[in-house]
Amino acid sequence: MSNEMMGKASPDYEAIKKKQNAAWGSGDYAKVGVMLQLSGEALAEAMQLPYGASVLDVAAGNGNVTLAMARRGYNVTSSDYVASLLKLGAKRAEAEGFDITFKEADAENLPFVTDQFTGVVSTFGVMFTPNQEKSASELLRVCKSGGRIGLANWTPEGFIGQLFKTLGRLVPPPAGVQSPARWGTREWLESNFLQAASNISITPKTFYMRFENPEAFIDLFRTYYGPVHKAFLTLEPDAQEELTQDLLQLIGRFNTADDGSAIIASDYLEVIINKK
Repeated sequence: MSNEMMGKASPDYEAIKKKQNAAWGSGDYAKVGVMLQLSGEALAEAMQLPYGASVLDVAAGNGNVTLAMARRGYNVTSSDYVASLLKLGAKRAEAEGFDITFKEADAENLPFVTDQFTGVVSTFGVMFTPNQEKSASELLRVCKSGGRIGLANWTPEGFIGQLFKTLGRLVPPPAGVQSPARWGTREWLESNFLQAASNISITPKTFYMRFENPEAFIDLFRTYYGPVHKAFLTLEPDAQEELTQDLLQLIGRFNTADDGSAIIASDYLEVIINKK
């Protein structure tokens, strides 16, 4: 039943996206994103598209899977609604000598024609859209029949999913907006993609984030990772200290190192959707 039928106003997605855009642009996601390059390479390998296939990277950030796809000979278009991140991706592409198209785009309203791409991918990107069902339908719309959609999504019970939950206790998300970690569940993926798919392959994976110590993780994410950066800016000093202690406790739960450093096990799903 819709929010309107229940007497509830729908979230103002455009206003939410403007705030999100400012949040992601307020830090420097590239400082974090470059650590995740391995997941982009793994997804590009798993896609197994024909050489030269057209590929769209949605919510591409600074271009991890964009570059991974280009390295495998695909014809790549890299899209994001944060222009500053696209510029960083373009610099990386130029440095490696790749001819990649960069396009500012809203994942909930992609400026591409239906059935345009053989492959559509997103690593830890499209999952952050506020209107999740709309962005899922857009991925399907721009993907050709017989093409593939590839995703890397953090899971709810993994470290990053629990990070969002920790932030939400002190800085609640906008009313009506669901956790991005829903994209890291089989139930939600099948609910939104299975009807249009001939097959969905879901592979649980773990990415290890490595830092000199737990405090170094907090320093990096507080400075550069949009959601954490904005959360600290929003909070008063006492609440900032509370969040810091909550994060240290969270890191302790997922830290696999025993030498004072931090090797944080972060679970995600690698998803390949074959479109009918």
